[in-house]
Amino acid sequence: MSKKQIPVFIVGGGLTGLSTALCLANQNISYLLIERHAGTSIHPRANGMNVRTMEIFRELEIEKEIRAAGEVLEKSNGAIEVKVLAETDLNGLKRIAPNGHQLEALIGEQVKNISPVTGCACSQDQSEPVLLKEAQQRGGDIRFSTELIDFEQTKAGVQAVIRDRKTGQTETIYAEYMIAADGAKSQVRQALGIEFTDGGSFGHHINIYFQADLTELIEGNEFILCNITNPEAPGVLLSVNNKDRWCFHVVYHPEKGESVDDFPQAHCIDLIRKAIGLPNLDVVILSLLPWEAASRIADLYQVGSVFLAGDAAHVMPPKGAYGANTGIQDAHNLAWKLAAVLRDGANPDLLTTYEQERKPVAQFAANQSVLNLAEGEGRVHPLIPAIGYSYQSDAIVSEENIEIRLDELRLDGVPGKRAPHVWCSYRGKRISTIDLLGKTFVLFTGDKGEEWLHAASNVSLLLEIPIQAYQISAYGELADIDNNWNGAYGIRSEGAVLIRPDGFVAWRTNGRMENKAEMLAEVFQQILCHRKPT
Repeated sequence: MSKKQIPVFIVGGGLTGLSTALCLANQNISYLLIERHAGTSIHPRANGMNVRTMEIFRELEIEKEIRAAGEVLEKSNGAIEVKVLAETDLNGLKRIAPNGHQLEALIGEQVKNISPVTGCACSQDQSEPVLLKEAQQRGGDIRFSTELIDFEQTKAGVQAVIRDRKTGQTETIYAEYMIAADGAKSQVRQALGIEFTDGGSFGHHINIYFQADLTELIEGNEFILCNITNPEAPGVLLSVNNKDRWCFHVVYHPEKGESVDDFPQAHCIDLIRKAIGLPNLDVVILSLLPWEAASRIADLYQVGSVFLAGDAAHVMPPKGAYGANTGIQDAHNLAWKLAAVLRDGANPDLLTTYEQERKPVAQFAANQSVLNLAEGEGRVHPLIPAIGYSYQSDAIVSEENIEIRLDELRLDGVPGKRAPHVWCSYRGKRISTIDLLGKTFVLFTGDKGEEWLHAASNVSLLLEIPIQAYQISAYGELADIDNNWNGAYGIRSEGAVLIRPDGFVAWRTNGRMENKAEMLAEVFQQILCHRKPT
């Protein structure tokens, strides 16, 4: 049995696990990722990447690749409802609110004001290979057909035994930290004894992934989903490539003894033909995937040196497409904190802020998903669970007398929120302030904030922490071309804003103070959980 020592051990190679790998690589932290399956997902599950996720992919330099992989869904327009697809004239058919072009256009206009990117449709079987390829090109240690046999926590971190499912060879892994991204039935979560708080089940479904050319039926009227009301074959038809790959979701009842075994290929083909309305349609069943529309949040996100992320930590109904996006954003939040502890000597207590910050976000998104299903009161603007949420934790220097509202989409520089997007000119190129974030702490100051630049330099040397500092002015190296920066960040010209590596505002000030370096050092000691200067 061979042995391996690594900083971070990732269990699970889906969207969350692969995103974790890339986020760690972006912080120059080595890892080992294992996935029990032979490759990336063959089933097109999650297919909506929201604006915040696309910002993360932009930071990881894979935004263009994800958009290219999702090009086949670019024409998809909202949702429709029909009794039988082939018997319906789709020309001019009203799209089901709130998924039509009108709302998409409205959201698109709002996105332009808050981000340099927009969301993207890209199914999981298309997006995962992009993440995998990039992680491998960056030197990641990624092993498929490899399963976790056992693990235990030690004073040094985690000791785990893994096995190659092809050869049967076992290996002992010693890691300082372990991340469980192994799905809703997480083996790691169960081994840790962490309970799921149950927010309710909203039905069980069989996802039938099939091949059939429907081009003639839908060309020019492409949709994201089609609700089929035919009583002989009710279900939801989702496009995978707007041509010959589709998913048909049908309800089944395990509480009545039904299972996947009750959906043999012949039965599935019959259901699809009845839903489409073409009795002789050539259908090939590619795979079946049972799933449950449920809302469940793990009671704990961390036990010692082990963290839960993605579906291992939270599951939620698909209405709103928050599930996979929340997992990817979990990875982004956790990666910089692990790097700060492993590389920069931050207090390990910083890692407890992962649960403080991400668990409420997941609960909020799950609640909104449930409300979306019921179309009930209390639903907020769909961009708020995607990007408009706020953190409150020990890694944020909160401001007094600031009301944090979850019913308004406001990214206004308040500590705990994602830093505002402002277009600037930098070294002759038009960039967003968002483009300067991602690897290190960043300090922004105004045209009268030269002293903050010196303070950042001094504190960086004192604490041995990389800090990038920028002065934003009308005509400087980083130019505020639209004169929006002060208003967007809510500070005056002599003020300063400190932004964490995950792009969230950690602290800001408008006050004039004598010893700016001393103040900034104190801020870092709080954010990094009272790390003492050496």
